[in-house]
Amino acid sequence: MAKNNTTNNVVIRVTDKTKEKMIKYYEDKKRDKAIPYVIFQAKDADTVITMYESGKVMFQGISADIDANMWRDIDGQSKVNKEEVKRNDKKYYYSSAIGSDEVGTGDYFGPIVVTSCYVSKDDIEFVESLGIKDSKKLDDEKILKIAPELIKKIKYKSLIMTNSEYNAKYSTSYNINKIKAIMHNKVLWRMVNEEHPEYDYIIVDEFAREQRYYEYLSGNPAIQRDITFITKAEDKNLAVASASVISRYIFLKEFDKISDSLHIPLPKGAGKEVDEIGKEVVETYGKDKLKEIAKINFKNTERILELRII
Repeated sequence: MAKNNTTNNVVIRVTDKTKEKMIKYYEDKKRDKAIPYVIFQAKDADTVITMYESGKVMFQGISADIDANMWRDIDGQSKVNKEEVKRNDKKYYYSSAIGSDEVGTGDYFGPIVVTSCYVSKDDIEFVESLGIKDSKKLDDEKILKIAPELIKKIKYKSLIMTNSEYNAKYSTSYNINKIKAIMHNKVLWRMVNEEHPEYDYIIVDEFAREQRYYEYLSGNPAIQRDITFITKAEDKNLAVASASVISRYIFLKEFDKISDSLHIPLPKGAGKEVDEIGKEVVETYGKDKLKEIAKINFKNTERILELRII
């Protein structure tokens, strides 16, 4: 079983233009940590991305090769035919598809939400009219406005994992990618088997190799197959983009419920502000409260408790 959690190290060299794109892409997952000769570091799911002054970028983690290959493609280092990539992107964009995406894996507070959506060819014009084509550019205010309209029109299935559930499951053999795979599988299977939509593709934003994805689902009695795994799928398919918006909408609503119950405005992400508010939560409710409302495997927990173990 341990081989499923092997950490990979991949080093690539990128142009200054790609560096800028990478910093912008991983900005909300940036690590505030001073390291010699390092100009930027972030953690995306199980992968740590470290950018050096020399122009080299190291990817460390279970899915390091997937993340590195994504930037090789963008930087022109891949031998993939770019015209073929463009044709495939259009093919996925203008199809009837089921797509899924998740929110909350990089937030210390708040749940993990995974949603699958079905967007038919007839729905494309409506979805585009809401501005969902550029879902990653939408701020929370816009999402709170357009998601209710989207929910009225298209079919979707969502699953919420609270942080108390997350903390009970997370371990060296039950990592974040396994959690994501199980949640994606469940909402995709429910969409296909409960709604029976006519679709051309089932698309998932790739966070693990296909083989590894299905390894995570080993022993599951109901596995959805025939999935197309695509990097940055929310940019290439409106079903995935819609799933991203609805997941974020549900996340924001659940997040506010937690804040309201505590009478403390919780910050999103995993930065320094989270540490400060986390200390306030511990002072008010005790350290055990973190097991209920936070992902305790995050480094924030050590800083909040000043290196004491929960």
